[in-house]
Amino acid sequence: MWECPDFYPVAVAGGSRHHQSGVDTAELHDRVVAEEVKYVLKVSLELTRYDYYTVGTYDHDKERYTPDRAFPDNDYGLRYDYGDFYASKSFFDPAKKRRVLWGWANESDTVTDDRHKGWAGIQAIPRKIFLSRSGRQLIQWPVEEVKSLRSKHVNVSSKAVKGGEYFKVTGFKTVQSDVKAAFTIRNLDKAEKFDPAWRTDAQGLCKKFNSHVKGGVGPFGLWLLASDDLKERTAVFFRVFKTNDTSYVVLMCNDPTRPTFAGFVNVDIAKTKKIALRTLIDHSVVESFGAGGKTCILTRVYPRKAIGDDAHLFVFNNGESDIKVTNLHAWEMKTPTMNKLLEQ
Repeated sequence: MWECPDFYPVAVAGGSRHHQSGVDTAELHDRVVAEEVKYVLKVSLELTRYDYYTVGTYDHDKERYTPDRAFPDNDYGLRYDYGDFYASKSFFDPAKKRRVLWGWANESDTVTDDRHKGWAGIQAIPRKIFLSRSGRQLIQWPVEEVKSLRSKHVNVSSKAVKGGEYFKVTGFKTVQSDVKAAFTIRNLDKAEKFDPAWRTDAQGLCKKFNSHVKGGVGPFGLWLLASDDLKERTAVFFRVFKTNDTSYVVLMCNDPTRPTFAGFVNVDIAKTKKIALRTLIDHSVVESFGAGGKTCILTRVYPRKAIGDDAHLFVFNNGESDIKVTNLHAWEMKTPTMNKLLEQ
């Protein structure tokens, strides 16, 4: 069953406006604007509890939408988010000329737990959404207002992490934080061989090659909401596979063990040997954005030890190839003031 369908225009690169700008449907009467847009059709499938989308064209005269051939129209197609993100809706923000996406984060614990705490489900942090420059997928990024909550800042730069090593990021409280990390891969030669049969099951691949399984290039990334002894931790990481001598596949995983979520990242890792990760942590919510928002994964986690000041952040590399943390910026995040009554 379809739920929460959404249909809206997005700007294409090379037009009269920047491709990251939102498009107001009221502008589509302008022929120039109408010729410089694509359309997104998104549906939430109740059976899988995921949000899928295609990008295509719309014939106003025939009132007919046609997805581009590059977008499969099935449950192997592209998703907004490869984690626990559902029933989303978007709107055009006329003040900042952007399209904003709201989504719902279901719980990953039990119904008994939900009844005990008296509530279930929360809104995810709103995201700016736009069509990539290539036109092959949507890009999502936390709205800029999130930065207003940043407070204490720490930075790590040019730090090598050899295979099997990890280090703790100190100097700030991580339980409510914004973390941006840029990684450089020293050598791709040791990347594991990719089986084409894995292409339609990133989640199954992540379960098989989780953060505990040593690899060639990766797994590397962050251990967050981690206890000091690392007996409790949530891993957000990348792993690189090779299809041939010059082509590679990048897997992004969010592995709190129960459940595991994953998606592939559309990047030319052979050309850049670099990849970035941004993760927003808010107690039981972990929202991660890989490669500038090309792949997004939201996960609900429920630590028992890594709570409050006992929650820590680590960078790890469990692959044979060395990596370098080019830059890591992390901020403590303040609690927003919501529904504050105006003084009379």
